[in-house]
Amino acid sequence: MTANLLDYDLEGLTVFCERLGEKRYRAVQLFRWIHQKGASSFDAMSDLAKSLREKLKVCAQVSAPPILSQHISADGTIKWLLDVGAGNAVETVFIPEEDRGTLCISSQAGCAMGCRFCSTGHQGFSRNLTTGEIVGQLWFAEHFLRKHFQRDERVISNVVLMGMGEPLQNYVQLLPALRVMLDDHGYGLSRRRVTVSTSGVVPKMDQLAQDCPVALAVSLHAPSDALRDELVPLNKKYGIAELLDACNRYLAYAPRDFITFEYCMLAGVNDQAEHAHQLVRLVRHYANGSGVWCKFNLIAFNPFPQSGLIRSAPEQIQAFARILTDAGIVTTIRKTRGDDIDAACGQLAGEVKDRTHIAERIARQRTFMFKPVSVSNQSVKET
Repeated sequence: MTANLLDYDLEGLTVFCERLGEKRYRAVQLFRWIHQKGASSFDAMSDLAKSLREKLKVCAQVSAPPILSQHISADGTIKWLLDVGAGNAVETVFIPEEDRGTLCISSQAGCAMGCRFCSTGHQGFSRNLTTGEIVGQLWFAEHFLRKHFQRDERVISNVVLMGMGEPLQNYVQLLPALRVMLDDHGYGLSRRRVTVSTSGVVPKMDQLAQDCPVALAVSLHAPSDALRDELVPLNKKYGIAELLDACNRYLAYAPRDFITFEYCMLAGVNDQAEHAHQLVRLVRHYANGSGVWCKFNLIAFNPFPQSGLIRSAPEQIQAFARILTDAGIVTTIRKTRGDDIDAACGQLAGEVKDRTHIAERIARQRTFMFKPVSVSNQSVKET
């Protein structure tokens, strides 16, 4: 069976090369060709011994999920739809800003968390992505964008695991993917610039703190268990007290001295002054004398018909933020990006939300529209 080399972190690739009778430095060379230079052809890897290149042609490949479509927003946000087989597709979003380029990566095909305000959750869950499918999103995007912007240096400075799926429910595949992102022979990203978002899978939060403590964002969305039970079903298993205890434990290992709490603003549900004051009391209770230990990221809800929810008015969001900031809590209001292409937070269901017809649509796109994209063949559908 042919191995996909995107499935391996450097240690895994070293073991693979040793099985071929090659030394560790060959794995480092190969790793750099794949991730730093975006090479998928072994013939292009000119400083590898010809004998190794011939071996690799027989037993290995570098294969990211094919790109089915590309959509570019008026604000420069780019969303790709990726085919992950068996009628499943996931989405990846690039968000350009003046001081950074952020890639939002999916970790699962669909999501089993069922958060009420998230359109992706209403799609249902199909399967976990492989390490190669997670890394492949970064591998494709980075090298595509270098050509797109005609740049030799790195374009993506930040990666957030905030796309489709709950990353910590796919921990076995997530961990080596994170190591590839952080490795200096790969993408060389700082732990501070790689963020895993979770709805609160407490045991895996503790495990991540030990294995690979990157920045952490927690989907809170409510100040009480009663309300969070309605919005985030996982809260019935790991309540707020247990979740915030885990956040405090994580801080001892985190690359930043704070945890980010994501808070989706829902009109008349969790956006009232009383909710903000409850959050203030909650944060102070769990501060443990550490002062500022968290920040809030307020997110304007992106409506979809099945939710029955409404976006909070801008003035309501501003008033909510003022209560938090007046209490000394660092609070930001997330700027909505990619709304016109359904790439905004909570919208990553897009073209994949109708699961009953996706296999037929993928087959039709493959046959009649365009060939799958590679870094060297950028034939994508743009809208």
